[in-house]
Amino acid sequence: MTTAAGRSAYVELTVDAGEEATEALTNFLWELGAVGVVEEATAETPACLRAFFPATTDGETLTARVDTYLDGLRTLGLTVGRRARLAPLADADWAAAWREHFRPVAVGRTLLVAPPWEIPAASDRVVLAIEPGRAFGTGHHGTTAGCLELLEALVATDRPARALDLGTGSGILAIAAARLGVGEVLACDTDPDAIAATVANAARNGVEGRVHARVGDAATLAAEPAPLVLANLLAAAHHALAARYRDLVAAGGALVLGGLLDAEAEAVTGALAVHGFRREATHSREGWTSLGLRHAPLHASA
Repeated sequence: MTTAAGRSAYVELTVDAGEEATEALTNFLWELGAVGVVEEATAETPACLRAFFPATTDGETLTARVDTYLDGLRTLGLTVGRRARLAPLADADWAAAWREHFRPVAVGRTLLVAPPWEIPAASDRVVLAIEPGRAFGTGHHGTTAGCLELLEALVATDRPARALDLGTGSGILAIAAARLGVGEVLACDTDPDAIAATVANAARNGVEGRVHARVGDAATLAAEPAPLVLANLLAAAHHALAARYRDLVAAGGALVLGGLLDAEAEAVTGALAVHGFRREATHSREGWTSLGLRHAPLHASA
């Protein structure tokens, strides 16, 4: 996508990460709002991270925050680059980055996430064909994989008829729910690009009749309480939506939360407990935690 003036709608931030700081820097870039992060390294050169951001991002503030973070890492004795580099991103460069780094990946006991250009001819797993485009959610990031594993287990035990996917991104969680047997999934996101990606990915996976995508905010979404709610957001959003989850998750229903750094999981669990949720499962991957919670209202309805 390009702007009316012909400029790219996305920018690329490049930073030399070294080996020890790659995971920390990757997590930090996601927190800053990256819509994609890829790592490049060779035997001769240290790891380099390429992070993609909307062109509307304040580039000066972004690079300043990354540079400050790099200074902190060096203070801890880690070897990282001196400064982040920001440049416009051509559409061809975006596509090439994803095609080079997005490969099929097995998740959980039964799932396989694969790009449309590398679908296996045969597989004993449930294949999710995902073209993320500029929407977050490829199955490669630890938080998405953790949510998929929790979703897989919950669908197997609860057999929910409906689900909500809040902040759907590429639609991967909504599509996985449908492919695993959930009859109807409402997916929402405030980003129209994400909704377009979800619609296209749902069609690729043959579930367009069961995954309904809508531009909307979880805070104001008009929807009936569902037996399963998925929300792969950041910790601040979970805190802000804690009371809202109480309204969106049916009594006795399940809530899957992603986007939490390991150190943030306890605080979010506590915030949800106030609203009648108890934690049933925790998955940690690559410094990110995903939570499975059960809505157990503190007071039964009259």
